[in-house]
Amino acid sequence: MRPNLRLKQQGLTLLEVMVALLIFAVTGSAILKASGDHLSGVRIIQDITFATWVANNRLTALQLEKTWPPKNNAKGSQEMAGSTWYWSQRVEKTVDEDLMLVEVSVGTEADSKNSVTSVSTFLAKKAQP
Repeated sequence: MRPNLRLKQQGLTLLEVMVALLIFAVTGSAILKASGDHLSGVRIIQDITFATWVANNRLTALQLEKTWPPKNNAKGSQEMAGSTWYWSQRVEKTVDEDLMLVEVSVGTEADSKNSVTSVSTFLAKKAQP
């Protein structure tokens, strides 16, 4: 009778452990990158939403004002959601004298070079009673 020289393998070899760790590391880094990109996207959407609200507030204030025509190149700021938002408005004439195009751009910097969003509407002159 010949003795069995082969021993049963118990456990994993070092190479198998290293390959498994590499797979987990690559997977983990991909998950971290995906979650970071998602959070960045959420922040951008949040900024656009707040900036749009600020622009809509400004356009509503213009509709409530009694002065005609609206002032061109007016600038201002508004606090919303713990941040200061800077808006600037641009007014253009249309073919109708009683109608003006108003565009409000909103950003996080006072210089208005990098606006987050821009909202446009037409304002009509109010009829005199």
